Amino acid sequence: MGIIKTNKVTFEYIRRDEEGNVEGITRAVDEVDLDIKQGDFVAILGHNGSGKSTLAKHINAILYPTEGTVWVDGMDTQDETHLWDIRQEAGMVFQNPDNQIIGQMVEEDVGFGPENMGVPTKEIWERVEESLKAVGMYEFRKHSPNKLSGGQKQRVSIAGVIAMHPKCIILDEPTAMLDPNGRKEVIRAVRALNDVEGITVVLITHYMEEIIHADHVFVMDQGHIAMEGTPREIFSRVDELKKLRLDVPQVTLLAHELREKGVNLPEGILTIEEFVEALNECR
Repeated sequence: MGIIKTNKVTFEYIRRDEEGNVEGITRAVDEVDLDIKQGDFVAILGHNGSGKSTLAKHINAILYPTEGTVWVDGMDTQDETHLWDIRQEAGMVFQNPDNQIIGQMVEEDVGFGPENMGVPTKEIWERVEESLKAVGMYEFRKHSPNKLSGGQKQRVSIAGVIAMHPKCIILDEPTAMLDPNGRKEVIRAVRALNDVEGITVVLITHYMEEIIHADHVFVMDQGHIAMEGTPREIFSRVDELKKLRLDVPQVTLLAHELREKGVNLPEGILTIEEFVEALNECR
């Protein structure tokens, strides 16, 4: 079993009127099966309302399945005796960093989680230092979070999760509120955590450029897994992605349109460097 595994997970939102009577039921997640191995970088894509964020909240036991089972490091998320362990193993980073940052100083905020876990003071400061260095924010340790940019705040949020030494980090659209530079900062930090620290990463996003370095990609639509594969396999199916109301990286789309015009380019080009190399080989 992988670090995260789901078996036919279904989740339904129940709408009630003022008197508590059921008005309707919306199935947000529909029999989803995942098996994510330790050390993997997994991306989950989908348009708004596809169910990807609802699914993410199951991995951290914020939500429980209506049907099916979620295991985190072998622990059933519905077993309340393991709730603290699960949230320590699988840290969550949300869309808005202001919802997670509570300290008056960066290093205080990053140390908040370990302190609540009862970690000895000396080790807390060691964790704070290593976590801030891991996301490239150590030089800002004495700064007020209020003075940081959006990308810097999000990196502090990630450092706060890392300081609790999780095996897995789930990032629920962590760059949705950031400008392009902020998005690059955060994704660079996330990739480094995966490559260098070996932390399992589950990235929920709708920005296609963010997933080209992922090991595996799941594409959600109407609560179920519509496509899965490597980034190259997924981006080789441009027309299918368009039907799911998803974009593709601009360079991938350009290569796809040139292919349709008869240019002999491979499918699933992911980067400008690959595109230039492939174009040169066509000459």
